[in-house]
Amino acid sequence: MWLLVFLVWLVIWAGGTYWYLFGTPSPFSLESLRPPGPREFDQKKRDKVIKQGFSLDKVPEGLDVIVIGSGIGGLTAGATLAKAGKKVLVLEQHDQAGGCCHTYIEKGFEFDVGLHYIGQVHENSLLRIAFDQISEGQLEFTQLNPHFDTIKIGLGEDKREYTMVSGKTEMKEHLKKQFPDETEAIETFFKIMKISAKKTHYLATLKLIPQWVALFLLKSGIADLFSEVFRLSGTGATGLVNTLTKNKDLHIMFSYLFYGVPPKDSSVLINALLIHHYKRGAYYPKGGASEIAFHIVRTIQKYGGNCLVRAPVSQILVNEKGTAYGVKVRKGQEELEVHAPVVVSNCGIFTTFEKLLPPEIRVKHDIQERLNMMKHARGSFLVFSGFDGTEEECGLESTNFWLFKNNDMDKSMDDFFALSKEEAPDNIPMMFITMPSAKDPEAQIRNPGKCCMTILTMVKYEWFEEWKDTTVRKRGDDYHDYKMRFAKNLFNWACTLFPKIRDKLVFQDVATPLTNMHYLGAQRGAMYSAEHNLERFYAEAVARNRCNTPVKNLYMSGQDVFSCGIAGALHGGLLCASTVLDHIVYLDLLLLKKKLKRRKANELKKLQCCFPVGLCSLAPGLRTRPHRAMISQGSFDFNTETLVK
Repeated sequence: MWLLVFLVWLVIWAGGTYWYLFGTPSPFSLESLRPPGPREFDQKKRDKVIKQGFSLDKVPEGLDVIVIGSGIGGLTAGATLAKAGKKVLVLEQHDQAGGCCHTYIEKGFEFDVGLHYIGQVHENSLLRIAFDQISEGQLEFTQLNPHFDTIKIGLGEDKREYTMVSGKTEMKEHLKKQFPDETEAIETFFKIMKISAKKTHYLATLKLIPQWVALFLLKSGIADLFSEVFRLSGTGATGLVNTLTKNKDLHIMFSYLFYGVPPKDSSVLINALLIHHYKRGAYYPKGGASEIAFHIVRTIQKYGGNCLVRAPVSQILVNEKGTAYGVKVRKGQEELEVHAPVVVSNCGIFTTFEKLLPPEIRVKHDIQERLNMMKHARGSFLVFSGFDGTEEECGLESTNFWLFKNNDMDKSMDDFFALSKEEAPDNIPMMFITMPSAKDPEAQIRNPGKCCMTILTMVKYEWFEEWKDTTVRKRGDDYHDYKMRFAKNLFNWACTLFPKIRDKLVFQDVATPLTNMHYLGAQRGAMYSAEHNLERFYAEAVARNRCNTPVKNLYMSGQDVFSCGIAGALHGGLLCASTVLDHIVYLDLLLLKKKLKRRKANELKKLQCCFPVGLCSLAPGLRTRPHRAMISQGSFDFNTETLVK
């Protein structure tokens, strides 16, 4: 009898599991891909896609999903749900779509705001397949110089310079050459990188399986038997690196990709993942960062949805049963209601829970419990500089520069954030320099004879808080003078590396945390959304911080779901879509990955059969990896002979 009950239970469990994993049709397919079309340089035509203003007559009928915020997390969730048959409306408070992926053009200069470079988009990577699916094959990426980052530590005669290069083996070997006495420490850190990269999906799984199951696996210790990743996620970076080496410069190299949290308060897993992200190369979108929103919005439109800007959501509508059923959008002096059975918020946990939910919902215990899991992050400060001249004339390059005044990152950041408002502008300890026009091969087509630079550092919101109630571009002379103290010091520091830019400067604009709040809707000006502190990445916290919210039919997407950056926010969108559909879309992406791998292998076999034996013996390099890659892309030049697919 008990055996029969067990067998029935087993059949039901197996059937339910199969239905959950494979019962829902995949939103992704190879058939939806098409060759990239010609680049759209007509700004008016581009604006019709990414700058379409909100009005009720542009809202599609029969909406299934409303997405608040058009950052990459919201667009990814929106496009995935659209391809799954849902009618999606994305609402953006700014005047153009894209969030941190948008660019802005001023006086002939085009600046990226949040996407400075991206990794893991090499051929047949999971991230690349995801981008291909949500843009339906229209996004193209150009690979940057293998030397993608330069790290400078110290000032004056005490200055040291290190470089990071991409490559499966080259990254580690290059670091060893620069630190010949630290071979063991580097080997160990790269083992941590490998574990982090290969097993991060276990952390994502915690957000997709029932919460009680995830917590049981963690509390019982069963999860730790599967992988070290659960322990690494909650391990402080400085604490672990201290066990590997006492070399403070190497400490910087293991944590130089700063995001506002000192290494002692950050997860070693996140720091390792950020470095590993560029192991297979650093890339930049052809046509600029705005290409991402431009093509993903068109995917959403293709399936009956839309993306509307100048559509600030003032409230998420929740009925008496505690279920979200739409939003209120501010249009002039009016508030217009738009209804849908599912609402996805991509505007961060603090904005969602503290500003958009009705007051009586905000105070509920489970809402406050979720809020207490997160902390407000540091604000971002950016300087946008435009130069009259090409990259060659200004001495600029595609490599990024990370500058640190000393090699004690923990102390530098603690000391800086403890400074008073008046002291801060003259004591900036670190900054990041990127040159978007040097990365995009088409930048000179769009803006000939011009080049640009973006400088970024982290600041405290409190230093700018006194002007929070003023209007953008009308904040007064005191505000202007204060922000320009930061900007001047940052630009002067950049001029020590690129002396030609001082005389070439013809345009400069500055973004403070208040600017980021206005244009990006970033709470307290934090471009990376909630703080990425160590407590957030304890395995149990990861399991609890999921796309579901205490409000039925309200879901979270973006950086607050998984991690910071373009890739982190995109994964937040995929996790959100998986939760809404009750279907793990990652399995669909993995199946596509296998199909693509099989297709490429078959194409290679056919192409190799097409080559005469004599030709292959004359050109044995045809069988090496670089040449195989060129063949698979459809063309290969051998002397004067050309093979075209």
